[in-house]
Amino acid sequence: MPRIAVIPGDGVGPEIIDAVIPVLETLSDLMNLPLDLRFFEAGDETKRKRGVALPEETLNGVMNSDATLMVAIGESAREVILPLRQKLDLYVNLRPAKSYPVPRAIPGFDLTIVRENTEDLYVMSGWRGLDTAVDLRIITRRASERICRFGYRYARERGKSRVYVVHKANVLGGCMLFREVCSRVAEEEGFEYREMYVDSAAMRIAMDRPFDVIITTNMFGDILSDLAAAFIGGLGMYPSANIGESRAIFEPVHGTAPEIAGKNIANPMATILSAAMMMGWLGHEGGSKLIEEAVRRACE
Repeated sequence: MPRIAVIPGDGVGPEIIDAVIPVLETLSDLMNLPLDLRFFEAGDETKRKRGVALPEETLNGVMNSDATLMVAIGESAREVILPLRQKLDLYVNLRPAKSYPVPRAIPGFDLTIVRENTEDLYVMSGWRGLDTAVDLRIITRRASERICRFGYRYARERGKSRVYVVHKANVLGGCMLFREVCSRVAEEEGFEYREMYVDSAAMRIAMDRPFDVIITTNMFGDILSDLAAAFIGGLGMYPSANIGESRAIFEPVHGTAPEIAGKNIANPMATILSAAMMMGWLGHEGGSKLIEEAVRRACE
């Protein structure tokens, strides 16, 4: 019986979870697969009530579960999701942007962004003075190799050949290292090495989209994935996964949307699709496909 930690979070999170749980319960019945769902708190409201955004019991609950489904964390995100990614060594942020029949979506759009998830500018290291601030950007050989190898293997398993490494190696030293490592890994994994500067990649996402998979560093992946969301109907249709060697956290790409919180109008599809990714990662690919097909039919 898979044990799943559920963290509703802030803003629209609780009402979205109310829409997602019946989907999982129905799937459980259809597949005769009991699911042990355990609820935990984290985020802004938790910090207001308890003084910490990520209580110890929530961290322990995540670590003792087979997978975690989380919706959205507000201003305290850097105190919740960033520490979880680093403590659990969730080095992959997998963001598959795939269009469904919804308004403003481009039919056939299918782009997966494989984003390094543990370093870059998001290590939260640096300093700030009165008139100057410095953020330290860390790129290591180990992290670069892990994310590149994951990306190429992910592409091979899904029959995707147009894989591009995206960086800014014409300016940034960290990107020079990233490119050096990825070019070697591409050869070892049997792929033609293709690369693109991040600014050009942004333009090409909006134009002719010559790639199926983009492998990139943390901040670039964060920005490019929001651009990709514009072609699938918005962030409300965009799932993601934070994946490590033995643990994973699944969450929508969108935020807390406080302006519509409590109105029960938030789109739950990104979290439902994140749950589909979770079922696939747990080894229940049939359940994952059932959820995806249900989303497609609901959107038609």
